[in-house]
Amino acid sequence: MASTSSGGSLQNNDETVIDSELVPSSLAPIVPILRVANEIQQSNPRVAYICRFHAYEKAHYMDPNSTGRGVRQFKTYLLHRLETEEEETKCILASNDPKEIQLFYQIFYEENIIDGEYKKKPEEMAKIFQIASVLYEVLKTVVPAGKTDEKTERYAKDVEKKKEQYEHYNILPLYAVGVKPTIMEFPEIKAALNALRNVDNLPMPRIHMTHGGPDDSPVVSTERVKSINDILDWLSSIFGFQKGNVANQREHLILLLANMHIRKKESDHTELDGATVQKLKVKILKNYTSWCNYLRVEKKNKTPRDCDTKQVDLIYIGLYLLIWGEASNVRFMPECLCFIFHNMAHEVHGVLFSNLHPVSGETYQEAARDEESFLREVITPIYQVLLKEVKRNKGGKASHSGWRNYDDLNEYFWSDRCLKLGWPMNPKADFFIHSDSVQTRNERVNQAGAGKRKPKTNFVEVRTFLHLYRSFNRMWIFFILAFQAMLIVAWSPSGSLAAFFDADVFRIVLSIFITSAFLNLFQATLDIVLSWNAWKSLKFSQILRYLLKFAVAAAWAVILPIGYSSSVQNPTGLVKFFSSWAGDWRNHSFYDYAVALYLIPNILSTILFFLPPLRRHMERSNWRILTLIMWWAQPKLYIGRGMHEDMFSLLKYTLFWIMLLISKLAFSYYVEILPLVGPTKLIMEIPIDNYQWHEFFPNVTHNMGIVIAIWAPIVLVYFMDAQIWYAIYSTLFGGIHGAFSHLGEIRTLGMLRSRFEAVPSAFKNNLAPPPKEDSKREHRERLLDRKTIAKFSQVWNEFIYSMRMEDLISN
Repeated sequence: MASTSSGGSLQNNDETVIDSELVPSSLAPIVPILRVANEIQQSNPRVAYICRFHAYEKAHYMDPNSTGRGVRQFKTYLLHRLETEEEETKCILASNDPKEIQLFYQIFYEENIIDGEYKKKPEEMAKIFQIASVLYEVLKTVVPAGKTDEKTERYAKDVEKKKEQYEHYNILPLYAVGVKPTIMEFPEIKAALNALRNVDNLPMPRIHMTHGGPDDSPVVSTERVKSINDILDWLSSIFGFQKGNVANQREHLILLLANMHIRKKESDHTELDGATVQKLKVKILKNYTSWCNYLRVEKKNKTPRDCDTKQVDLIYIGLYLLIWGEASNVRFMPECLCFIFHNMAHEVHGVLFSNLHPVSGETYQEAARDEESFLREVITPIYQVLLKEVKRNKGGKASHSGWRNYDDLNEYFWSDRCLKLGWPMNPKADFFIHSDSVQTRNERVNQAGAGKRKPKTNFVEVRTFLHLYRSFNRMWIFFILAFQAMLIVAWSPSGSLAAFFDADVFRIVLSIFITSAFLNLFQATLDIVLSWNAWKSLKFSQILRYLLKFAVAAAWAVILPIGYSSSVQNPTGLVKFFSSWAGDWRNHSFYDYAVALYLIPNILSTILFFLPPLRRHMERSNWRILTLIMWWAQPKLYIGRGMHEDMFSLLKYTLFWIMLLISKLAFSYYVEILPLVGPTKLIMEIPIDNYQWHEFFPNVTHNMGIVIAIWAPIVLVYFMDAQIWYAIYSTLFGGIHGAFSHLGEIRTLGMLRSRFEAVPSAFKNNLAPPPKEDSKREHRERLLDRKTIAKFSQVWNEFIYSMRMEDLISN
C-alpha cells in the first residue's frame, strides 16, 4: 500500500497494508478509508487514527452483531489497534481533533490539488482526490454540524467539482487506484493509451492564473505552461472542449484503436503502428474527404512528411470526435460538422507548423481557452438558429414553407457559399438571419429595414395532387403510351398483335412519341410551378436547368407533331394545321430522324441503367465534364449519389417487373381493350338525328356519351390493376424464395428444441475465434467445445435479459 506525505510524495509502506487486506468482504465500503489511513500514517498519525476510528464506527453500524464471516475477528483487531494508537498519537497541528483534521485537510489540498492538475499525471491526481474525498467524509463526522471552517468548505466544493473527471468513466478505468483492472493490462489497450499520451514536440498552451491572498492581500497574476496528459487534453486546452466530452471521447478513441489494432495478424500488440492510425483516420474522416472533393476545396488535415505522422493523425481523429461529441443537435447536420472541422483543422495546422493565430496573429501558446469556449462560440450560434426555426413551426402546424428544418439548414453547407461564413463565424451572415416566431403582415413590413429571413434551400413543399404525376411521371408516361399503342393496334382492321408490323399501323403507333413530348412538357412545367417557392435560394445553375428543361420539352412538343404531319398522306384537321408549318421540310423520313434524336437520352439512360458501376462512378465523380452531364440528368445534390444495387440484384429486379408488366399488358389488351373495340365501332357507326344534349355538343353526330361511359371504368382499372399484379407476383416470388431459404420449417416447440442443440456449434463456427493448432487435438477440441458452450450460454443469457428489459418477452 502506497502512502503520501502532506506534500504529496508517494512512498511504499508494506507494514500498514494489513488493515485493508484483512477487511471482510461484507465490510468492503470501509476499505478506501483504511487505505487513506495507511497513506497519511507517516505525515500525520493522529488523522490516520481518526480515519481508522471512523472506519470502525462504520463497520459496527453495518454489522452491529458481527454475524458476517470474519467480522468479529476484524473488529477485535481494529479495536486493539485503536486503543494502542489512542495513547501513542497526539495532535500535531492543533489542540483538538476537529481543528487538527481541518488544518490537515487544508494543507493537503493546498500542497496537492491547487497546482497538482498542472503538474501531476492523471493517475496520481485520481489517488489524491480519493484521499481528499475520504478525509472530508471523516472530517464531517468529527467536526460538529455548522462548525466547519469556511476555507475547508470552499476546498471541499472544489474537490467535489474536479474529482469527477478522474473517476471511472463508461468502460475503461483509466485512473483506477490500487490494483489495475484486467482490461487495463491488455496490450492493445496499453498501446492505444501510450499512443494518445505521446505529446512530445507539441506546443504547450499558456494559462493565466490569478491568486488572491487572505486579509485583502493584493491579487497576483501569473502565467505558466499548462501540463498536458494526452492528445485529447491538448486539443481541449487549445479549443476549449468540456472535460466530460474529453473523457468520453478518450475512451471512445482508445477502444476504436484497440479494436482495429487487435485485428492485425502479428502476435505483438504492444505498440500501435502508423498504418492502424491511418486506417482509422480514413474511416473517421471519410465524409469530410468526400465533402472537400465535392466543394473542390483543399483538405486541411494534411500531414507533412517531416513530422510524427501517427501523432498528427491522432490529433485530427481526436479533433473530429471531440467536435461530434459536443455538437448537440448540430450532429444531425453532418456537412455542418465538416465545415467546423475544416476550419478547426486549419487552426491545428497553424498551431503545429506555423505557430501563429490566423486572426489575432498571436502565438498559439497564448491562445488557451476555457472548457466552454467551443460550445459557446461555435455550437451555440448554430443551435440558436435551429431552436428559433423550430419555434416557427408552431408544434408542427405551420406550413412546410414557413420554417427551415435540419435538412434545409444542412444543405446550406453543400455549397461553397458556406465558406463565406468565415472563421470565427460572422454572426451577420445570411445563415444566421432568422426571426423568433412567425410574423404578422405588419411585422414583416416593419422588418424591411432589418433584412429578410433566410429562405428554405432547394425544396419547398407545395401540397397538391399533381405530385402524384410529378413523383411517378415515368410510370404514368409508360402506362399512357402503352394504352395508346394497344388501342391503335386493337382498332386496326385485323385487331391482332400482328397488325403492329403493318406499315400503316406502325406509322400511327409512332404517334406515341408526340404524346410523350407533351407529357414531358407537362412534367417540366410542374417542376417550375412546384419549385417556384424555392427559387429565391436556388443557384443560377439550378434555375437555368429548370428553364432549359422546359425549353427543350416545348421544342419537342412542336417539332414532333410537325414531323409527324409531314409523313401523313392527305392530312386533314389538326394534322393539316401542323403540315402547313412544315413547309419545305415535308419529307417522309424527317419524323423518323426526329424520333431517333428524341430517343437518344432514353437510350443512354437505359445503357447506364444496366451498367450500375459506371453510373455510380459518374454520379460520385467530381470531374467537371461528368458533373455537367449529370447536371442535366438530375439535380446536383451532395447525398444520394451513386446509390445503386449490384448487377445481379438489378437483373432480378428487372426480370420481376418485366414479367409483371407483360402479364398486366396482356391482360389489359385481351380482356379490357380488345373486347370493347368492336362494340365501340358499332356505336360510332349508329347515326343520331336528334341529339338531346345539343347545348353542350351541338355538332356531335355520334353517341360519345355511351362511349365515354363504357371506356371510363376500363381506363381506371387499367391504371390501377398494376397493384393487383404486384400482389400476385410478390406472393409467388416471396413463396419461392422463402421455400429455398427454408423459412417456416420450425413450426413447433419440439422442433425448436431439437434445433436449439445445434446453436452452440453454429456459434463456434461463425462467431468464436478459430483455435490454435495443438498436438493434442482431440483433447483440445473437447475442451474448446466446453468453453464454447459456456461462452454461448453467457451470450444467450445477455440476449434474453435484453429482451426482457425491452419488454419483448415476459418473465
